[in-house]
Amino acid sequence: MTNNVNKDKQPEFEFGIYTLGDMVTDCHTGQRISPQQRLQEVIAAAKLADEAGLDVFGVGEHHRLDFVISSMPVVLAAIAQVTKRIKLTSATTVLSTSDPVRVFEDFATLDLLSGGRAEIINGRGAFLESFPLFGYELEDYKKLFAENLELLLELNQHEVMNWKGTFRSPLNNAEIAPRPLQPKLPLWVGIGGSPESAEQAGRLGIGMAIAILSGSPEPFQNLAATYRRSGAAAGHSPEDLKIAITSHGYIAKTSQQALDEYYPYYYSYRNAISPHPGQEYRVSRSDFGRFVSPVNTLAVGSPQQIIEKILYQHELFGHNRFMTQLDIGGLPYSKVATAIELLATEVAPVVRREIAKKTSAGTSQA
Repeated sequence: MTNNVNKDKQPEFEFGIYTLGDMVTDCHTGQRISPQQRLQEVIAAAKLADEAGLDVFGVGEHHRLDFVISSMPVVLAAIAQVTKRIKLTSATTVLSTSDPVRVFEDFATLDLLSGGRAEIINGRGAFLESFPLFGYELEDYKKLFAENLELLLELNQHEVMNWKGTFRSPLNNAEIAPRPLQPKLPLWVGIGGSPESAEQAGRLGIGMAIAILSGSPEPFQNLAATYRRSGAAAGHSPEDLKIAITSHGYIAKTSQQALDEYYPYYYSYRNAISPHPGQEYRVSRSDFGRFVSPVNTLAVGSPQQIIEKILYQHELFGHNRFMTQLDIGGLPYSKVATAIELLATEVAPVVRREIAKKTSAGTSQA
């Protein structure tokens, strides 16, 4: 497979979709598809996103029976064989409970198989099931992530490693293989609302993906500012400091259609996968309409509404990438496919054009 990604000019603003592979029962039919079909639909969505011209496809990690994706590199390797140009990323790798050596080698292998399209978004994870599953202590939550992230960066730099930490056995002249096709794997940190994580990502000079799943985006501006300030202080160039905004979303031809189709699945999803069992998510259909207002991050509506929402967020963050999770709560694949096509054909071209115009105007004034 040729390295199409490295040869093609990259867009100034990237669009992507991601999935966690949830196994929630369809709220209309009362049926739940099999894990095999769910994975087949994930692969089909990635193939469609690639063909439609989107830039990134991500899969997330969970270790519970109501999700089907626990081995992200395996799923992404399958996707690599049916796609040609789209970047393939984790969304996210729960690095606190993962061996960084294994993570690096898995994604370096993916990079070779995909022709140089692999990247890793690392995070602490919103769910905690991986701690007892893999024998880690929850009290080490932050320390594990910090140490493992530092090690992953070192692995990305060196073929032979000498290293000693607190939570993992030492590396003594250890050969780290295989090496990726890209000079280095692109690394990101996925964060919720932690300024500490934003500071760390900036200091390390890696990308930062901010998950803003609902509410106003304005309170998250401080994370972008902290990230860029920390990166500049550490000597990293602004071009190397990439920001992605990620959110739930759904697109239909009209706003009314989007709200009517998405609301039941969103409601079902929020209750089915809650990290706090017993705390029911309650929002009426009328309230849900307010949740998708132009100044709210939930990316649900017509193509024009999504365009306006992304451009509004770009004014706030100056970000480089927008990614949305479409396939939640048992939403039928046919509707997911339509939303992917609308994102790629009606939203992305307009947003890219408007951002390019803004950038060009800013450059000429400078």
